[in-house]
Amino acid sequence: MRSCTGDDPSRPGSGPVTVIGLSADGRLASSELALLAEADVVIGARRHLDLLPPVEGQQRELLPSPLRQNLQPRLEELGDRRVVVLASGDPLVSGIGSTLIELLGADRVVVRPAVSSIALARAQMRWAAESCAVLTLVGRDPALVLRELAPGHRLLLLSSDETTPGVVAGLLATAGYGASTLTVLGDLGTERESLTSFRADSGLPPGPVPRLNIVAVELDGPLHVGWSAGLPDGAFEHDGQLTKRDLRASALSRLLPAPGQLLWDVGAGAGSVGIEWLRAHPTARAVAVERDSQRAARISRNAHALGVPGLGVVTGRAPDALTDLPDPDAIFVGGGATVPGVLEACTAALRGGGRLVVHGVTLETEQALARAYAEHGGELTRIHVEQAAPIGGFTGWAPARAVTQWSWRKS
Repeated sequence: MRSCTGDDPSRPGSGPVTVIGLSADGRLASSELALLAEADVVIGARRHLDLLPPVEGQQRELLPSPLRQNLQPRLEELGDRRVVVLASGDPLVSGIGSTLIELLGADRVVVRPAVSSIALARAQMRWAAESCAVLTLVGRDPALVLRELAPGHRLLLLSSDETTPGVVAGLLATAGYGASTLTVLGDLGTERESLTSFRADSGLPPGPVPRLNIVAVELDGPLHVGWSAGLPDGAFEHDGQLTKRDLRASALSRLLPAPGQLLWDVGAGAGSVGIEWLRAHPTARAVAVERDSQRAARISRNAHALGVPGLGVVTGRAPDALTDLPDPDAIFVGGGATVPGVLEACTAALRGGGRLVVHGVTLETEQALARAYAEHGGELTRIHVEQAAPIGGFTGWAPARAVTQWSWRKS
């Protein structure tokens, strides 16, 4: 493992921080015990600190609250003193180690992991690592599980507390996955270790639930939606202002969803493009901009129902509503392209390599897109979609309005 000493030990907050993962019963190897004995300051949760043997002259502190706001300033106050921060299991599995690296940078953080609770849960369930998805619900919206719905899919959920199993069961039952089996694995790695299974449609697990628990879920239900672009239009609540599935799939194939990247969905309507962008990868980010407050509220409901509650929703009219948003990697304009300044604001805001897709159904929008194509280049496409429909006692093709699509990539 790489060691680090910081850039300048005389500068406040420049010393290394060692993060030590504890097993549930506090057992530590001799090397970790030596690191703890040498530390000037040990910071951790109360239950972690209570597991440690006393060290004369050592300063021990509780993790500050709120954590992100106060942790870095406190470490800066400690200067170059030797600091150990305690964590549960593997500090890089939705743990304090990840937070410290984000706040301080990788060069200042040394991580000494123990066996993670996820590894212990997999061992109890006899599930191979590649056979299940891991999702943390610690401090997060439990609706995230709805993105994972697929028959036969397995999940390991890091619970927030003892209420998480019941909340997840209710979400699954409402979504048509009431036959799913939930197994609550409590206090893993301790003498109090427990395992209880129940069906989602039964509502609650039998008996008390330990506060420290992981939920193993074996999903059983119909395949309503997948992860590829072009979800059924019926998956979204809408008032007609919806980018239809074939057009949505075409737009997303050009927007290129990617891990960690940010999309602006401008004139979002029902929010379908932003929602599908987020469903493409758990770390993707998106903001939906919609001037109508009722539609904005509908976007949030759609995002929750489809398992991406992190979709940001801005109620306002472009281009003014775009001013304070972080620079995007991709932009979809589904409405309002003829509003003065919208296309100019979008092309200017895109990061290098960013993608822009604009749809229009009116002659005025088509003319604006033709001018943008002439000025910037890219790809200009007219999309015609026809669906079979009854004509008396026969069947014929019912055409939808043609859509003009301009797509462009910033150099």
